[in-house]
Amino acid sequence: MKIVIIEDEELAARRLESMIKECDNSIEVIARLESVEESVEWFRNHTAPDLIFLDIHLEDDLSFAIFEKVKVDAPVIFTTAFDEYAIRAFKMKSIDYLLKPIVQEELARSLDKFHEFSSVNTKTDMESLFRLFVQGNKTEYKERFSVTIGQKIKTFAIADINWFYSEEGISFMVTADNHQYPIDYSLDELSDMLDPGVFFRINRQFIVKMESIANIHIYPKGRLKLELKPATDKEVFVSRDKVSRFKQWLG
Repeated sequence: MKIVIIEDEELAARRLESMIKECDNSIEVIARLESVEESVEWFRNHTAPDLIFLDIHLEDDLSFAIFEKVKVDAPVIFTTAFDEYAIRAFKMKSIDYLLKPIVQEELARSLDKFHEFSSVNTKTDMESLFRLFVQGNKTEYKERFSVTIGQKIKTFAIADINWFYSEEGISFMVTADNHQYPIDYSLDELSDMLDPGVFFRINRQFIVKMESIANIHIYPKGRLKLELKPATDKEVFVSRDKVSRFKQWLG
């Protein structure tokens, strides 16, 4: 069986491939793709695989945009960090999904479900799902965050937040007036909640707003280092595998 993984986090893609091999060592992962643009190009030049593992939110667009640009006749198992709306849609369409972080037992059940579905030639209506998600995501991006400060709860609008970062398993938001607050979401969850036209996850530790970038320094081998505002004493580099998409995001 030949599988394609579409996932914009390299470590997550590698981990998923390893877990798939644990389920069935005969499975061949023939491609790991990171963006809508790369996926469209691949599918235009290759035969469709037996199965696709598809992350919902890629950094250059919703992954459903792939199927607007190229016809792909293959069943799909979706992966998502946090999206209750998506899960409801999957249930309605009888599509399988995996919540991140993916658990081995759930992955094995999904593959079993795929084998059951393939015996009756079940197909996924990707165009309908794309329309459904585009309509839903117009109003579902997070507009504000609430944090507990002592005995009080304070609310911050997205306009007041410049960047997010993670340290020792805890996520923080940093406001324009240089205050930081812990929040109860992982960066994976935040990636699904934030408008990708406004925020970009540059590496495993940082999600930044375009307006928070004060300067961009070019290092050898195409590496990019950011100066953020408010300033941070941490070194903020764009992951090498995200540099191309980051430049596209900047326009």
